[in-house]
Amino acid sequence: MASYKLSCVLSGHEMDVRAVCQVSVPTAMNAVVTASRDRTARVWVPSGDGKSFTECHCMSGHDNFISSVCTLPPSENYPHGLIVTGGNDSKINAYTLESPMPVYTLKGHTGTVCALASGKFGTLVSGSWDCTAKVWLNDRCVMTLDGHSAAVWAVALLPTQGLMLTASADKLIKLWKAGKCERTFTGHEDCVRSLAVMSELEFLSAGNDTTIRQWLITGECIQTFHGHTNFIYSVVLLPNNQGFVSCGEDRTVRVWMDGECKQTITLPAQSVWSVCSLPNGDVVAGASDGVARVFSSDPDRFADADAQALFERQLSSFSMPAKTQAFGDIKMEDLPDSSDLKKPGSRDGQTKLVRAGKIVEAYSWSATEGRWTKIGDVVGGEGDDVTPSSSKVMYEGKEYDYVFDVDIEEGATPLKLPFNLSEDPWLAAQKFIHRHDLSQYYLEQVANFIVKNTKGVTLQAPTVNYQDPFTGGSRYVPGGTVDPSLPTVGRAAVEPQIMEDPFTGGSRYVPGGAMPPSNHHEPPANHTPAKQNPYFPQTSYVMFDSGKTGAILGKIQEFNSSIEVSQQLSAEDLSNVEALLPIAMDPSGNPPTSSQLGTLWKLLQWPADKVFPALDILRLAIRHPVINQHFCNMKDGDQFMAQLLKFGTVSNSGANQMLVLRTLCNAFCHTDGVKLLNKYCDQLVTSAMELRNSSHKGAHIALSTLLLNFAISLSKSGDVESRAQCVSVAVTVLRDERELEAVFRLMVTVGTLSPDENALAIAKSLDVASIAKNYARVSDPAKIGECASLLKELTQ
Repeated sequence: MASYKLSCVLSGHEMDVRAVCQVSVPTAMNAVVTASRDRTARVWVPSGDGKSFTECHCMSGHDNFISSVCTLPPSENYPHGLIVTGGNDSKINAYTLESPMPVYTLKGHTGTVCALASGKFGTLVSGSWDCTAKVWLNDRCVMTLDGHSAAVWAVALLPTQGLMLTASADKLIKLWKAGKCERTFTGHEDCVRSLAVMSELEFLSAGNDTTIRQWLITGECIQTFHGHTNFIYSVVLLPNNQGFVSCGEDRTVRVWMDGECKQTITLPAQSVWSVCSLPNGDVVAGASDGVARVFSSDPDRFADADAQALFERQLSSFSMPAKTQAFGDIKMEDLPDSSDLKKPGSRDGQTKLVRAGKIVEAYSWSATEGRWTKIGDVVGGEGDDVTPSSSKVMYEGKEYDYVFDVDIEEGATPLKLPFNLSEDPWLAAQKFIHRHDLSQYYLEQVANFIVKNTKGVTLQAPTVNYQDPFTGGSRYVPGGTVDPSLPTVGRAAVEPQIMEDPFTGGSRYVPGGAMPPSNHHEPPANHTPAKQNPYFPQTSYVMFDSGKTGAILGKIQEFNSSIEVSQQLSAEDLSNVEALLPIAMDPSGNPPTSSQLGTLWKLLQWPADKVFPALDILRLAIRHPVINQHFCNMKDGDQFMAQLLKFGTVSNSGANQMLVLRTLCNAFCHTDGVKLLNKYCDQLVTSAMELRNSSHKGAHIALSTLLLNFAISLSKSGDVESRAQCVSVAVTVLRDERELEAVFRLMVTVGTLSPDENALAIAKSLDVASIAKNYARVSDPAKIGECASLLKELTQ
């Protein structure tokens, strides 16, 4: 077998290259499309000699990371075919070779679209964290494959028409025909991450158990391939059935022929996410260092000597954290020195550690070249010398005790990590990861970095009564002030008493005593209640019930004089608004008049930039049973919902988004509102994904509260599919959320749905335990760490 060597490097992405695939363009058969966590996909066309590639097209349009990519063949409407990408925003975007923005977007999944595959007649199959696969034809979903209990990591179509494969984190592979599961393949001991179809009768699978398995579609596993030492992310066939190629978390691309690993190529990156083969036999690998590399077995396409030498220098200087490399306990005195490298290795890809002074070096044996290649230095001992960049510094307009320079990858500009001694190191590390869209792999390193470099330094946190110097204390803020008005989340006390709520530290006002938990009963006098989880499952809907009526009225009067005359309120209308405000504040009081309700509806027709005080009245008023019934009844509810939701889109202001979400939360107060919201459950929960990137802090908290209220409703009467959708969306939002109160409510949402075994299985498959673990160390506020610890224990 001819040995593969570096051909060229495709540089342009700013973050991990998560997916790669071959694409045919009018000028080249061996073009490549790469998709990245930087939210772009790029097309690369080879030069005449094949030794270099040029970026010719960049596509954007996703709201979050891109996780998967494939191509659709040419059709009458799209003569050059389409490039299709799946993202962490639950969307599937389709692009032409000329369109930088999608020509259409497919919506239907409620979790990350992590797998895509195309077939005849423009058929597209997608797999998602929402535990389903969907079949699309001509930009329409024609079928949902629902049978896995965890994220669907891989999909494939067999040459036999109508047969499809799905592979999942539930360790299973399923064969589908006409939407029905025909067969389930068992044998993998961990998540199955990739599929490759060999023929009508055979296919390959690979996954986290470090094995590649060859299957007959009749159900038998006929061969298992061992070689990788960590998760396998991708496996793909070489042209003309010459063999196959795989890649994974052990930093390697491996070439397999005749049932054996013939070559191991180590990359200077922690994760090799995806691999594809080109018609000319070359191999492309996308990795966590933000580049894709092309490897060729044709000497005419080998990179020049300088490029090869640079690649080897990058490889040899790569830092390999001992904890992540499965090296075990490394004792310097037990390691051989470099003279041991004179002995040949026993197999391709064998790893050897040697002692070079005070450094531990790692080498890999190349059977094709007959030599040991240095693949990095093993780091992570107590002797690491790291120095913070400063002890007191201004960063982005704020003063911090430390601003560290963090080198995430070689050659890249260091990232700034600001830190105050009053912060929790683990939470600061998590925020840093979210801010820079980094892998969770870095969490422990970053947190330990902070702990080590601030060891022994203490700070007495000052007590400061802060007043915003820009707005002052009396400015009208839509929805009331954010922190003091946050509604309580938690279970009501069993005994009738004034209880300090563990979520906000205060006792919650429940308007008129409405909506008490239906399963709470007065205990017998001699009964001692068992210790309960104070956070979940939550049984009472959470409301936003504080407001400043005087400020709201003042803002309406101000705006009324500045809008078009046809939309202005009359003197009678303004009188109605004034009379409606105390009714809105006291849902147990007198009912409104029909004239007052008409004025409120008139207010909701105001322009988007002036409507927020009207929305503020509505979110308070909707708690009144008469007003709730007036707007949410089955006859008028659709019109009301359409009018309300047009102010809650991503194109609206953060204040409008927040107030629409708060209104929806408060609509749960009464039966009519619950029925209307349940009718729109799928649409609202799916739309929640689009608002999770809002710049408004209050919108984040309101969004998490809406998901929590849906969880409460669904736990009482919802179907299995809706519960699964809700928990999947909650976990997806939680993964990127930075606002602590929103994080807390999302954790309560997952916990509230946990009695449903299917919902709990989905939460586990989406690795909620690792997210909860990150927050379990948070001590301020205490409820974050306590709730996270309970959720971690539940979902491990």
